[in-house]
Amino acid sequence: MSELLCIEGLRAGYGEAVVLPHMSLRLADSQVLALLGRNGTGKTTLINSIVGITRRFGGSISLGGRDISAMRPDQRARAGIGWVPQERNIFRSLTVEENMTAVAQPGPWTVARVYEMFPRLKERRNNFGNQLSGGEQQMLAIGRALTLNPQVLLLDEPTEGLAPIIVEELLRALGIITRAGGICSIIVEQNAQKILGLADRAVILERGAIVHHATSAALKADPAVLERFLGVSGAGGH
Repeated sequence: MSELLCIEGLRAGYGEAVVLPHMSLRLADSQVLALLGRNGTGKTTLINSIVGITRRFGGSISLGGRDISAMRPDQRARAGIGWVPQERNIFRSLTVEENMTAVAQPGPWTVARVYEMFPRLKERRNNFGNQLSGGEQQMLAIGRALTLNPQVLLLDEPTEGLAPIIVEELLRALGIITRAGGICSIIVEQNAQKILGLADRAVILERGAIVHHATSAALKADPAVLERFLGVSGAGGH
C-alpha cells in the first residue's frame, strides 16, 4: 500500500503554546487509524493541524506526495482532507441536501450514495440543519465530508454524546466507509473498545507525543496497555 498521508516532525499548537512537540505519522491508502488518549493529550490538535487550523512551528504534512503544509484549510479540503469536527459545523440555515451539494466534488461519494448509507437523512432531505437531532446532525456532518470525496477522512469524537442506538448506526456506517476503500481515516475516540474493531492500527497520545503504536488487534489483546494509558480495563472498556 502506498503512503497517502505523511506527517514529518510536525511541531504545532496555538498562539505561542506548542501542543505537538515533534509528531511523525504515516498512513497508507485505505487504512483506518484509531487515535486514542485521555483528554488533553493532543488528539484534537493533531486533527486540527492536518486540517490547517493550528499554528505550525515546524515540520511538514504531505498528502499523496504533495506538501500541503502551507495551504489554507479550504485549499486542503479541496486537495482531499475531509473533516468532521466535534462541533459538527453543519450549515444550520441550509437544508440537509443543500449542506451536501454546497461542498460536493466529483467522485464515488454522491449525495445519493450518502442517502443509501443514511436513509434517515434522505427522509430529512428538506429539513434545515437546525431541525435535526444530534445524531442526524452527525450523520449529515459525515455525509457532507464524504461528498467532498476526500482522500483522508478525519473524525473527531464522532460518537460523543449520542444515544447507543445512534452510535451503532454510525459505527456501522463508518465500517461501510472504511471497507469501501480509497479513503484513509483517522478516528479520535475516547472509548477504545468502540473503535478498535473498525481500525487497522491504533496510536495512543500523551502530552502531544505517540507513546504506543500497534495494530488494533494487538492493542485489544493487551489490557495492561489500555489500563496504563487510557484507564480502561479488559475487553469491556468504559
